[in-house]
Amino acid sequence: MPDAAAEPGTAAARNAAEEKSALSHPAVAPDSTAGYGDHPDQVVDFYVPRGGAGAGEAAPVVVVLHGGSWRAPYDRRHISPFAGFLARRGFAVASVEYRRGAEGPAGDGSGEPVAGRWPDTFDDVAAALDALPELVGRHLPRADARRTVLTGHSAGGHLALWAAARHLLPADAPWRTDRPAPLRGVVALAPIADFGVADKLDVCGGAVRQLLGGGELFAERRPYADPALLLPTGIATTLVQGRADVDVPQTVAEAYADAAARAGEVVGVTLLEDVGHYPLIDPAADACAVVAEEIAQLAW
Repeated sequence: MPDAAAEPGTAAARNAAEEKSALSHPAVAPDSTAGYGDHPDQVVDFYVPRGGAGAGEAAPVVVVLHGGSWRAPYDRRHISPFAGFLARRGFAVASVEYRRGAEGPAGDGSGEPVAGRWPDTFDDVAAALDALPELVGRHLPRADARRTVLTGHSAGGHLALWAAARHLLPADAPWRTDRPAPLRGVVALAPIADFGVADKLDVCGGAVRQLLGGGELFAERRPYADPALLLPTGIATTLVQGRADVDVPQTVAEAYADAAARAGEVVGVTLLEDVGHYPLIDPAADACAVVAEEIAQLAW
C-alpha cells in the first residue's frame, strides 16, 4: 500500500518532486580546482564569470557552501549546477568542499549516516575561507575579492552564518578571528541557523546533535557552533526561506532573525510562497533567480 504522505498534493510529494528536479541536473564541471589542505575533501572549485559584468569589469565573488546535513554522501557535486548558474549571472564562484561525517550509520537508530565531524568540518570551513583570497587571485583573475558574498544551502547555510561570525566565537576557539570577515554580506538559504530550535524539531534526522557529538557535548559545544548564539555579526545578512520547506522549516530561520533582533541587529528574511527546500538551488526554479538577486543586492 503506498505511503499516504507521498500521495499527490501532500507536502511530502511536493518536497520529493522539488528534490528530484534540483538533483536532476548534470554536474557542472568547474574551470579549475585547488586544494587548501592535504585531505581529498579540502578543495575549492572555481567557476569564472560568463555574463553580467561589462568588458574588463571585475566580478563579485560568491563563496558557496553546499548542504546535505553535513553527511558524507552529499558533496559539492549536487550544488554545482547552482554554482554554474551563478557564474552565468556574472559572478565569480568559489564552491567549497569540506569534511563531512564518516561513512556508515550514526548508531542512533536513525539509519542515517553520521552528520559532520568535530572539529574537522569547522577546521575545513575556517581554513578554506582563510585561504580564499590567495586562491581567488590565482584562479579567478576577473574577480574582485573586495566584493565577496558568502552563501550556503541548508547545512551549508549554517556554515555560511558561522563563518561570518568567527570574530564572535569564544576566546579559546581555534577558529576565532580578531576582526569580522571582509564580506559584503551573507545570503543563507534555508539555513540550519538556530541549533536549539533545529534540535527540538529533529531537523534532518537529528543532524545537529550528531554534528556536535551528541549527549552532553551538544550543550558544551553549542557556543562554538550555533550561529544564533554568535550575534550581532555586523555583517549584512539575508535569509531566503521557502514557506513550504519541510526539511528545514521556516521556524528555524525566524528563530535566528529573532535572536539577531534581540542582539540589536536587523537580519533580512525573504519568505517564498509555495516553495520548499530545494528550489533555492535549482536553476530551473524561479526561486533560484530570487536567490541570485538577493546575492546581487549585496555584491554589486
